[in-house]
Amino acid sequence: MSNTTHHTQDPQRNDIPNVRPSSTSNATDRLSLLLGQREMSEVPDAAGNANLTLRGQPTSAQTTRSRLKPTQMMQGHTDIVRASAFFKDGRRVVTGSNDETLRIWDVEKGELVGGPFKGHKGSVLSVAVSPDDRRIASGGKDRTIIIWDVESKQMVLGPLVKQRGAVWSVCFSPDGKRLASGSRDQTVVVWDAETGVVLATLQGHRDWVSSVAFSPDGLKLASGSFGTIQVWRTDNAELLLEINAHQHLVRSVVWSPDGQQLVSASRDKTINFWNSSNGDQIGQPCTGHTEYIISLAISSDGSFIATASDDKTVRLWSTETHQHIGEPLDHTNLVFCVTISPNGELLDIVEQWKAEKRIKDYEEVQRRLLLTLGDIQPRSHDTNDELSGKPDTASDHSSQSHQGSGCDENHSLFDIPTNTTVRNACITGDLHIAEELLTQEINADGNNHGSYAIRSVARARNSEWDKALHDSFTSIAIQPSLFGYISKGIALCGSERLVDAMEAFDLACIYSDRHPITVDLLLLIKAVALFNANYHDEARRRVQGLVTAYQHSDTLSCRVVNKWLSKTGGTVKRADRLNECIPCVTDFFSCGALFEPRLKIFTVLFGWDLDSLWQTVNQRRCEVFLRADRLIEAVQSHQYMMRIIEEDAKDSDLKWSTAFKQNCAARYAEKGDNATAESDFERAIELYSAGIELDPSCQSLFARRSKANLERQLYVEALYDAERVIALNPTSYLGYELKDPALPGVHCYDDAIEAFKTLLSKMDDASDTRIQKLCQQYVNPAEVEDAIRRAIHAPLENAPLRLINTSTGHLCDREAQKNAFMNSIEYKELLYSSMTHAPLQMKPIEEAVAKYFSWVMLSHRWESEEPLLHDIQGKVVYDLEAVGTMVKLQTFCKLARDAGHHWAWSDTCCIDQKSNVELQESVNSMFVWYRHSALTIVYLADAPPLTKSGALASSVWNTRGWTVQEFLAPNIVLFYRADWTPYLDDHSSNHKGSVAIMQELQDSTGIDAQALVAFRPGMTGAREKLQWASNRVTTLQEDIAYSLFGIFGIHLPVIYGEKRQNALGRLLQEIVAQSGDITALDWVGKSSEFNSCLPASISSYKSPPCTSPFLSEDQIQMSVLSLQNVTAVDLDLALYTRLANLSPPRFANCRLQLPCIAFLVTGVSRRGGQGQETCFTYDVKADGLDDLLITTEEKLIQFWPARPTARTFLLIRPWHHHDLGLPDFADEMQSMYESGPALDESLGSSPQAGDNEPANSMSRSRASKLIGGLGQPFGARLPAQQHGGTYTDLESHSRALRLIVRLGQPFGALLLAQQHGGEYKRIASDNNIIARVRDMAAVRDMMDVRTVEIL
Repeated sequence: MSNTTHHTQDPQRNDIPNVRPSSTSNATDRLSLLLGQREMSEVPDAAGNANLTLRGQPTSAQTTRSRLKPTQMMQGHTDIVRASAFFKDGRRVVTGSNDETLRIWDVEKGELVGGPFKGHKGSVLSVAVSPDDRRIASGGKDRTIIIWDVESKQMVLGPLVKQRGAVWSVCFSPDGKRLASGSRDQTVVVWDAETGVVLATLQGHRDWVSSVAFSPDGLKLASGSFGTIQVWRTDNAELLLEINAHQHLVRSVVWSPDGQQLVSASRDKTINFWNSSNGDQIGQPCTGHTEYIISLAISSDGSFIATASDDKTVRLWSTETHQHIGEPLDHTNLVFCVTISPNGELLDIVEQWKAEKRIKDYEEVQRRLLLTLGDIQPRSHDTNDELSGKPDTASDHSSQSHQGSGCDENHSLFDIPTNTTVRNACITGDLHIAEELLTQEINADGNNHGSYAIRSVARARNSEWDKALHDSFTSIAIQPSLFGYISKGIALCGSERLVDAMEAFDLACIYSDRHPITVDLLLLIKAVALFNANYHDEARRRVQGLVTAYQHSDTLSCRVVNKWLSKTGGTVKRADRLNECIPCVTDFFSCGALFEPRLKIFTVLFGWDLDSLWQTVNQRRCEVFLRADRLIEAVQSHQYMMRIIEEDAKDSDLKWSTAFKQNCAARYAEKGDNATAESDFERAIELYSAGIELDPSCQSLFARRSKANLERQLYVEALYDAERVIALNPTSYLGYELKDPALPGVHCYDDAIEAFKTLLSKMDDASDTRIQKLCQQYVNPAEVEDAIRRAIHAPLENAPLRLINTSTGHLCDREAQKNAFMNSIEYKELLYSSMTHAPLQMKPIEEAVAKYFSWVMLSHRWESEEPLLHDIQGKVVYDLEAVGTMVKLQTFCKLARDAGHHWAWSDTCCIDQKSNVELQESVNSMFVWYRHSALTIVYLADAPPLTKSGALASSVWNTRGWTVQEFLAPNIVLFYRADWTPYLDDHSSNHKGSVAIMQELQDSTGIDAQALVAFRPGMTGAREKLQWASNRVTTLQEDIAYSLFGIFGIHLPVIYGEKRQNALGRLLQEIVAQSGDITALDWVGKSSEFNSCLPASISSYKSPPCTSPFLSEDQIQMSVLSLQNVTAVDLDLALYTRLANLSPPRFANCRLQLPCIAFLVTGVSRRGGQGQETCFTYDVKADGLDDLLITTEEKLIQFWPARPTARTFLLIRPWHHHDLGLPDFADEMQSMYESGPALDESLGSSPQAGDNEPANSMSRSRASKLIGGLGQPFGARLPAQQHGGTYTDLESHSRALRLIVRLGQPFGALLLAQQHGGEYKRIASDNNIIARVRDMAAVRDMMDVRTVEIL
């Protein structure tokens, strides 16, 4: 099942001998399994590629093993695969490995399709796939959990740290919203799979938790540990059941698909079925495995299960009958993982070595060090007794009879001819009791030859050689037997009658039935008897010869006897030789050799204390390792030995153990410190850990290991060690000092912060001056929390009201955004960092808060059926059906997430269109939202993939009204084509820095590239900005005005349903009223109903603005000189003063108060036409102006001499203070801003300056001019001194003359018609009305300066 974790090798199985990798094992069933074989962990540097082997489906359960062949091999991992899980689609599988990565495979194609996923700092021990196949969870040896996104291959959450032990099992709930993890720290943790928040910590197990599984309905959670299964409620963490399920570790627990049953597999070699409601056992256990069961899986229909065991088999079982299905699937190596795929494929995970040489090296290691319990491959032996020179013909036996023979426990040599009591007395060394009992048997039955033979052996062990020889003769006399001649041979050896002894042993062969094992043991008994007779060299030579003869197949008894003789003879004294020989004996005994029946014969015959031998050998091995400074091996050997003899340990063993640990302790700190000095922190940690294992109360070792873990950035481990130091010595400052640098690296900030608060409270009460000094380095947590809350206000003030959380896919209002932050790792990291660095710094807090709350805006062309607010509210965006425009939203959110941003905004679904209040705020704030966004993504749905330059210019997006502010406002913009690839394949971080893209946008919009890159909102250049929007369209007619609110920095009510003319009129009215800028009156077309001086449509601004001809400074000076000859100074200054004193235009309630110079229209005559015209042309005459033509759609009343009209027409020159020639502060500051070096450089050019002038001198000179101009009188009569009737203020006169020159230039005039109330209305024209004064004299006569009211 896709939500079931699959485990790796049992962490407690450290005593299993290594095996060499071989070819893929066979299978015999039609079912689909995922199998993994264990690595050879003790072979140095031998880790290689991990393989996935895909097997086909056999035609029947009885298919021969040779017919089922692997059909797929997949390689990719660089170390052993430890965990695996199928996707729900059955086509992919995810694997976790010792190489600290996860990978995704296509099992049909045999290809790697995802990964490597990197994030763990240790082996990946467990993996699980979410029910929707979108996410993967992994648990590691580094005690962390990581949740990954399959599509983006990025870490979504984590590393999550809560548990203090390796995470051996992870499992998603059926809805994918929760994740459970089981750890070696004996706990189960339930996580929110979307936020990483811990929902519950389940405690109750008394050993490590090896398996967790949610019930199919998600309401229950089962967990397995040593001997027990616990079932919990998932809503309130209540323990519902505790089942005493097994006698050993429960390695795997699974639910039946209907949730009615639990199935468990254990290291006690059984599989049990349980009623999940009451814990009752169902039916009989499944039995058949001969070693630990380590993995269990159940089919999707619940009809069968599969188990993997240390007996190197995978077995299939019926869940109905609990019986085998087919034959076991045999493997050469130990299988550690099994899972059943949904689509019926068989996968086999096998360790594959990198080089043939390493296999050979390993074979050599195995040959030298390991004693395997395999079958014997005998050969003929030369057993001539070199002491007597007689041939030992009885030992000649065939190798054929030897093959296939095993450890036959029923053979007569192993069935010692006596009762159990006597046999046990001989084994335990109670020879006096044994002799008494045998004597009783002989007295009861004088013909019991077996009793005589055994008593002979007992007496020989007491060195009563004569009595022993007598009993052996008597036994043979009654009935010749194997045991009789053995007892005779031993007694004769003890009597130093070696020739006779060898003959007795030779005769014993006659009664061996030529059984190969019996013959071999007989040869060994002969050698031991020789050894006991002080013929040591001869005895060893014989045993060595026998060992050599069996070097390819190995003989257990030969090796043990050889080692015993070596030990007893004292030949192994040097540490290096002991180091060579002892490991193989120890490794052998770890496999259970003490219980081999064949070895008990040596205890009966010679009194060998094999238990004592084992302990002595292990003690000497530990001491050798210690003397050789191989400290890690010394500790491991000691732990292994003490674990084996734990129950039967004697006082002498415990005394030796204590002394050994004391001897080791002195070396660990020294060796670890040396490694630390050499920066070999990994080695140092191993050394310190070994010392801690021996002495968990050693504070200094924990402190040293904490520092080494910090150097390796293993913060969890460092924190644990620091806490141990505190626990061992709470009054010392050392633990707190270590804890301080460890906490920031731990992502479990809840615990870290609580621990820190506890630390501060302890410091407050401490008398140690060093602790008090340390306390001054920290900030009170409450003070930091308050500072963070204040810092949150700034980014949210300019943020949209709702945003989509790119991690979870939820739509969040501001309160939810704050809550997400307060529960985030970023918040906890910021809180902790700020607490631990006094004094409190606000800048890092503000930067961290701003980074977290940064958002990405989407600019796009609305399509049909866009997702709206109600479509995503309360839902997960990523979980919605990926069709139509939902794909656009989902892809946009993923892009924002992958760019490192937590929040995303789209106008389609992040605004409540039904709320007038929210709509009002959104329209007025949208420019600000784009302005303050971290990134704006522009999606060009009609720009095909791989398209070249031009697609942006021709895109429908580039015609929409709202998009103007969407590309002007942001500082960072990225354009994407229809397939979500960067436009022009430009992968830079900001397309506003792309000359090609900005040039294309400039050419298509008419907006200067500098404004595109560094636009500033405001009313400066209003006419130009209106022209930018003149070609734009919107779906709702009002929106063409609303979309410009932000560009002009205006806030106005949003009244959907009002007419376009009204919306545009309100905007233009506000521009004129606030800024006094009358350039908005420069348009051609139809008048607005809002006010006749305004256009009916934004398109009226398409034509270029009407501007006066440019006059150079020389031309102006020449004109001024010519005017100075005319004595009209009073008129010049009077006109200047009157214009300077005019009030700025006022615009309110649809009425415009416009200051102007008025020219009375004296004649209007219509030119002839066809009579059907819709547009009329008039000849117009006005006082002081040249005659001009005006074209308009309105009919003007003719001027008749006999009948003058009562209606007055004016041609006016709208007045603005700019015309005085004084500098404008706003213009100068805007110019300085736009000409800054940074902006020029962003467009790929540098500012130009003169040879000796700084680049920004032009800006400075303009500023100086501005300041000088502001120092002049403004709006008041110019100062003048009268002397002899002549004005002497030449500067004021010069300024007035310059104004006269400008007024003499052509200008854009407005034609006004007076209304009955005295107000005026503008007569709209289809062309600009360009007027010009008749001559310079007429300019001086312009005394009709007034303010007119226009409706």
